[in-house]
Amino acid sequence: MDLYEILMKRRSIRVFQEREIPDEIIEKLLDVAIHGPSGGNLQPFSIILVRSQEGKKKLAELSGGQPWVTKAPLNMIFCLDFFRIKRWADSCEVDFKGEKALNHFLIAYADLMIAAQSVAILAETYGLGSVYIGSIQHEIDETRKYFEIPEYVLPMMLLSIGFPKSIPPSIPKLKKEIMIHKERYQKPSDEAIRRALDEKYGPIDQNLEKYLERIFIEALEAEKLDASSYMERVKKEMKRLDIQNNAQFLFKVRYPTKVMVRMNRRLKESFKNAGFEIF
Repeated sequence: MDLYEILMKRRSIRVFQEREIPDEIIEKLLDVAIHGPSGGNLQPFSIILVRSQEGKKKLAELSGGQPWVTKAPLNMIFCLDFFRIKRWADSCEVDFKGEKALNHFLIAYADLMIAAQSVAILAETYGLGSVYIGSIQHEIDETRKYFEIPEYVLPMMLLSIGFPKSIPPSIPKLKKEIMIHKERYQKPSDEAIRRALDEKYGPIDQNLEKYLERIFIEALEAEKLDASSYMERVKKEMKRLDIQNNAQFLFKVRYPTKVMVRMNRRLKESFKNAGFEIF
C-alpha cells in the first residue's frame, strides 16, 4: 500500500486490542515526531508517554471519560513547550518571550500538530491505529498538576495509539469543489454551502445508529467498550432539543455553541496559570 492509500484509508481507532506496542516501534514513532518540520527549527514541544494503567486511567478522566484512552496501550501527550527554550535563552543572556507572543504560540502549535500527525501516519505503516483527543484542553490545570508539567508548558493534544480491534467504516468528507480555491478565494453561495454539508452528512435517519455512524462515531465506539450511557446521553439530548438537522446536532449536542464560547474563560485562566500572557 502506498502513502496515498494509507492516508485515504486512515480512520480514527477507538477500540484497541489488548496488545503492547514493541519498544522499537515506539522509538521510531518518536524519531519521526522529533524530525518533522519546525518553524525556525525551534522545536517548541515535548511529548509525555503514558503507558501505566494508573496514568491512563487518570488521563481518561481528564479527557472527559473517553474509555479508549484507558484501553490504548500507549498515549502521547503533545505539549507546547517554551520552558526549555526560555531556560536556554536565559543561560545565554537573551530574552525569549514566547509566552507573550501570539505569533510564537501559533507557530509552536502548528509544530506540535505536525509532530503528532507524523506519528499518526507512521503508526499506520506498522499496523497501528490512533485517535486524536483534543478535550485534554478542557483540563489543562489538572493535567499539568498530575503530570508535573512546569510553567510555560501547555498540554494541547492527546494521541491514543494501539493495534486496532475494529476499524470504523469510511466517514463522509466534503468534496474538493467546496474546499479548494484556485488563485483566489471563491466565496460559495449559501445554497452551495447547504447542499455540500447536507450531502456530506446525509439525512437524520430513524435508525439513530446509522446516523451516528456518519456524524458521531464516538458514541457507537463507546458502546462497543460497554460505555452504553454515552449513547443514551446523546439520544436523550437529541430528543430534548428536538434536533431536526445536522447543523443543530453539531452545534447544540456535539459542540454546544454556548459551552464552546464559555470555555474561553477557562482556557484563558489555564494559560495564565502556566505563565502565558497572549490573550
